[in-house]
Amino acid sequence: MKAMILAAGKGTRVRPITHTIPKPMIPILQKPVMEFLLELLRQHGFDQIMVNVSHLAEEIESYFRDGQRFGVQIAYSFEGNIVDGDLVGKALGSAGGLKKIQEFNPFFDDTFVVLCGDALIDLDLTTAVKLHREKGAIATIITKTVPQELVSSYGVVVTDDNGKILTFQEKPAVEEALSTEINTGIYIFEPEVIDYIPSGQEYDLGGDLFPKLVDSGLPFYAVNMDFEWVDIGKVPDYWQAIRGVLSREIKNVQIPGIEVRPGVYTGINVAANWDNIEIEGPVYIGGMTRIEDGVKIIGPSMIGPSCLICQGAVVDNSVIFEYSRLGPGARLVDKLVFGRYCVDKTGAAIDVQAAALDWLITDARHAAVQYRQEYPPQREISKLLQPE
Repeated sequence: MKAMILAAGKGTRVRPITHTIPKPMIPILQKPVMEFLLELLRQHGFDQIMVNVSHLAEEIESYFRDGQRFGVQIAYSFEGNIVDGDLVGKALGSAGGLKKIQEFNPFFDDTFVVLCGDALIDLDLTTAVKLHREKGAIATIITKTVPQELVSSYGVVVTDDNGKILTFQEKPAVEEALSTEINTGIYIFEPEVIDYIPSGQEYDLGGDLFPKLVDSGLPFYAVNMDFEWVDIGKVPDYWQAIRGVLSREIKNVQIPGIEVRPGVYTGINVAANWDNIEIEGPVYIGGMTRIEDGVKIIGPSMIGPSCLICQGAVVDNSVIFEYSRLGPGARLVDKLVFGRYCVDKTGAAIDVQAAALDWLITDARHAAVQYRQEYPPQREISKLLQPE
């Protein structure tokens, strides 16, 4: 069976992470989000997978290649051009990407599934396809019910009693919402749906194609299902995903590594004298990371591989990406460290290099940074890291 993963977006709401990592490659405990999707597709018999790429396309293609090591076949549809010798991405929109593939050579010749490349899901795709076919639908959106007070964060799908879609509401006010069913970005299509997508232009599934299907009175349905769905659309969503995995609230992601203390997992060759470190799980620490004496780590926290956490530092409810160095006595509370950026859980970021704080947080591969006593006391560091 055939499927498509949408992976061409720039991921602007997940910056600064997506400055160097495309959204489908964002790691959940060192494993890209898109890899979980491939495993799910393979489990349900989808073994021919098309991926549209644009922003940082080479990162996705070089990791997944032709899909052999994941038990599937993968091909890529690049959206963009070479300009002055540089590869420049220009995404065609979620629907435009489908049209480009089909016009190149008709690939979708039977019922197929489309997934967004930035979500963790454990949906029973086999059942979902069965329900789609039973309704005789040309297109189906898999929806999920959320509490009324949360509807303003999502695209709401309004249906009749038989599940046929009547209209959509984009992040409505709670009191104006006509439904508590939300669009999860999981779609099941018949090939004929592509005939409704115009050629050679940017065209979106949610904003353009779906309203056209409704207005045309086509058999367009929503199927509401109960499943685990973690959308990583913004930095706070990623934060919650890591917390959910470490706290085992997200069941379909296993914590890798060795459990060296209750609730404390590490990759291989982590250098740490655990008797001289105060640590409270759940915590994951990647391989080849050094944790010096006197460090305090409070979970849920994740420290990536090849990091250096210096003496007396505190990591509390934080996420630290690979090759990060946290200086002596530094306090990291409710923060995400990615390269030269320190991000709070609302998504607000500070460039530690531009702020002359790279003595505090820097790349672990730099030559050792000497701690200078003239800097402010470490208890004030958390204030320096807060955006104005």
